[in-house]
Amino acid sequence: MKKKITVAIAGLGSRGKDTYAKAAKLFADRMEIVAVADIVPEKVREAAKEYGIPEDRCFDSAESLLREKRLADVLFICTMDRQHYGHAVPALKKGYHLLLEKPVSPVLAECLEIEETAKKYGRHVVVCHVLRYTPFYQELKRLINVGTIGDVVSIQAIENVAYWHQAHSFVRGNWRNSEESSPMILQKSCHDMDILLWLSGKHCKYVSSFGSLRFFKPECAPEGAAMRCLDGCKIKESCPFDAERFYITDGVLKGKSGWPMDVLTLHPTEESIRKALQTGPYGRCVFHCDNNVVDHQVVNLELSGGATVSFTMCAFTSRSHREIKIMGTKGDITASMGDNIIDVGVFGEEHRFIDVKKLASDLSGHAGGDNRMISELLDLLTGEGMKETALTSIEDSLESHYVALAAEYSRLHAGKAVALAEFGKENMV
Repeated sequence: MKKKITVAIAGLGSRGKDTYAKAAKLFADRMEIVAVADIVPEKVREAAKEYGIPEDRCFDSAESLLREKRLADVLFICTMDRQHYGHAVPALKKGYHLLLEKPVSPVLAECLEIEETAKKYGRHVVVCHVLRYTPFYQELKRLINVGTIGDVVSIQAIENVAYWHQAHSFVRGNWRNSEESSPMILQKSCHDMDILLWLSGKHCKYVSSFGSLRFFKPECAPEGAAMRCLDGCKIKESCPFDAERFYITDGVLKGKSGWPMDVLTLHPTEESIRKALQTGPYGRCVFHCDNNVVDHQVVNLELSGGATVSFTMCAFTSRSHREIKIMGTKGDITASMGDNIIDVGVFGEEHRFIDVKKLASDLSGHAGGDNRMISELLDLLTGEGMKETALTSIEDSLESHYVALAAEYSRLHAGKAVALAEFGKENMV
């Protein structure tokens, strides 16, 4: 009989409650949730009922959970960005392995201390860079590794954030203000920094970046815009960011009750969503919020060996997906994660098209990455896998954080080129 891994979850938001907790049903013979913590009592009560968790294993905060003796083999830390350090270090000292949501921390010194604490206490820390686990990027990595296009010389990549996702998460939502969470290039795109480094197989030497908050601010508000969408806004019929249309008309009234509707209220109905829009942050006009993170940013990297990367993150797209072009000495690869098609062009040969949908049966949850990450974590902790470290161990993850924070530094200093090695030394305090 396989060993069953016990899990405690700190933070029952979209990732903790709706992604990682649900994995316990998929992997019922391999993992069991034995403790949960969240500041919202109703979330804790429902998780306790759904997963059979006794009352003495239910907590009103991660801090309360961590005051107890170790309750599980692994702690899933799904709290807010700036809380990770304060939860991760005590958990490691108590003997927990960690599944740690990205970003690790917006403070480099805290990232390093988490890594060093994990080493000292002999614990695994798996960072949720789920893109590495997707069939899409796994196939790109395979093609590069077998030399299909020769040595990688240059990569162009774009993260199409989508206008509605920007409005939900980065204008009205939890990650709108870098002082409360992280710079957007770290919070949203440390995924991308990580995957670009992993695909290239190289390290970053220099970073430069430009970007700004261009549109979602008071001076760009159209005449007649109200402070809240439900407060008699005169332009709501023509506004693509109208909260009533997005969350109610095109949301719950069309049967949508999952993310992002359930961010506003635990059980989305027209009545509960309307109340949330009247009183909460998601009903605010996108031009009248307390947001400060960028809505567009470009990042340029010089990698070891002279390879270059150009990355764009932009809110002003109709679809939410990633695209990439990888150029090598023998050919190029053009791929869209939205379409799940990979176009391989070897010089002098006919193009070959790979349909990623035919490579895997499960592309749910970050294009198939979520469940594969959990499966590898369970293999790692039971010793049943072939690897001694995770694909996204904290040791492998932190370079992406260095790059993202160096890019933010460059952006704030007129695009100044930043030597990554020196930046790391100077920002470890």
